[in-house]
This record gives sequence, C-alpha cells and structure tokens, in this order.
Amino acid sequence: MRIGLDIMGGDFVPDHTLDGAIAALPHIGDDVLVLLGDESVIRAGLQKRGVAAERFEIVHTPTQITMEEKALRALQAKPDSSIAVGFKMLVAKQLDAFSSAGNSGAMVAGAASIVRTIDRVIRPCTATTIPQEEGPDSVVLDIGTTPDAKPDVMLQFGMLGSIYAQTVLGIAEPRVCLLNVGTEDGKGNLQCQAAFKLMKDTPYFHFVGNMEPRDLFKNKADVFVTDGFVGNILIKQIETFYRLFQKRHFSDPLIDRLNYELYGGSPILGVNAPVVLGHGISSPTAIKNMVLQSRSMFENKTTEKINFMFEQYVSN
Repeated sequence: MRIGLDIMGGDFVPDHTLDGAIAALPHIGDDVLVLLGDESVIRAGLQKRGVAAERFEIVHTPTQITMEEKALRALQAKPDSSIAVGFKMLVAKQLDAFSSAGNSGAMVAGAASIVRTIDRVIRPCTATTIPQEEGPDSVVLDIGTTPDAKPDVMLQFGMLGSIYAQTVLGIAEPRVCLLNVGTEDGKGNLQCQAAFKLMKDTPYFHFVGNMEPRDLFKNKADVFVTDGFVGNILIKQIETFYRLFQKRHFSDPLIDRLNYELYGGSPILGVNAPVVLGHGISSPTAIKNMVLQSRSMFENKTTEKINFMFEQYVSN
C-alpha cells in the first residue's frame, strides 16, 4: 500500500506533519508512506530528527496552497502544489490513499473535481467520529461540505455514513438516525420532514428515526445525519467544550475521547479514493492518526463498498 501525506498542509508545518509521519511508521508495516512537499524542507527536517529519508518516499512539490487562498483558483494556479499532485497521484494509482491538514476548500474541491465523485453520488460529504457513553464510536455527517443539503442528498449521507461505520468502525449493522429537534415523525423543518420520509422507506440502511442532540452520546445510533450547516456548528461546539474541560484540567474517560487527535481527520466520503482532511491545527498525534485512518479506509475497501452500494441505488 502507498499512503500519501501532504507535509506542507496545516498551521504548524513542517514540524507537526513530519513528527506525525515518523510516529506513523511503526504502525504501517511494509506499506510505503509517501511525503509530498518541498524536498529540501522534508530532508532537512528528517535529518534534524535523526531519521533516514530512505524510510519514506519523497515527492517534490515546489508550491503549496495556503489556508487563505480560494480553493478552485489555487488548484488551477498551482498544479504542482502538494494537494494537487497528491490528487493526481491518486487518480494515476500511484497512491492508494491521501491525507492533508491543509486548505479544506482545496481538499474538498480537489477530491470532487480531480479524484471525482462516485457515479450517482449527488454530493460528497465530510464526516467525523464521536464517542458514546457505553458502546463504540459513532459517525456524524455532513460536518461542513454541504450547508444547504437537500433531502435526497441527506438520504445519501445516511448511505455513506452507514458504509463508513461498517468498514472503518467495524459495526455490522449501523443504526442510522436523522438529527432533529424531536423524535416524533413529522418533527423539524421542511428539509428534515422530507428527509425523514425518504430515510424511513429506504432499503439501503437501517434507519432508527429522528434523534435529538441530547442523545448524541447515549449509544442510540451509530450514524447521525444532518446538513453541513448544523453539523459544522455541532462539531465546533463539541471541540469548544473539550477545550474548556481540558483548560480546567478535568479528565473523564468519555470527555477524553472527545479529543479530535484520537480520530485523525474527516474522511471525504463519496469520491473515488480514500481521502482524509485534517484539522489545520493538527498535532503530530492527529497527523499520525489521519495517516492511519486513510490507510484503514483503503484496507477495508470503503470506496469499493460505497461504489457497489451506489451501483444498486435507485433515486426516489
């Protein structure tokens, strides 16, 4: 397996990305970790850390897309950037998975336009993992890619989340719910009411109905579906509470599992290869887990299983 990592992506490059790449090495066996970025910077950083460059494959990319740049414009203007080259290598099968903590817009746009969206997937989405009080982790999606998702798109989010929960989290029959303001049928705005009807009748996943945010950690569902607007607010609120607890030196097994570093990044689901987007402030631990997350997606054939499901998909 060949796993690509953008060394120039993130707020603390190259230190955090190099340290994360080094930390990932003991966990990937004979797989090859391919580092994309300025070769001189990568080699100097590895030498400083006393790590032989031969332990990696280095692909020189002379430019990088900064956090402030407009996504599509930057991808077009910088075809030799680490993000653009990473996606091109994915398409050419020179990489099996790719991850970056760089410009999120460029990552999502590049995944959709270069790697391309899986046939019949209306919109790809980003997901994240959250802990449960008693039970395995759950998936929340979308968390920012499609703020105004239509009901048929939200139905597909349920399909994507269900497969991710199966393949990466190891849940045999994921329970999929719709995040809403009440549990009764017919609750919510017009968007949620229409999405509920589609999900209730779908044969593509195990739907368990509406779920309120207060049940988010109570092991009542394995996949929480919402649009990117609500999902982004929700995840940022969870991150804020974790930081508040951390600042006050409060430790608890569940609270400790809210740490985003444990999960790595956000998979971009619905595109033709494993792609993971990391947080800009990713620590070396988060970078390491992002690499392992992308590896797990390839190893467990997440993309192939999404492809197979959507080959059977018939729009309502």
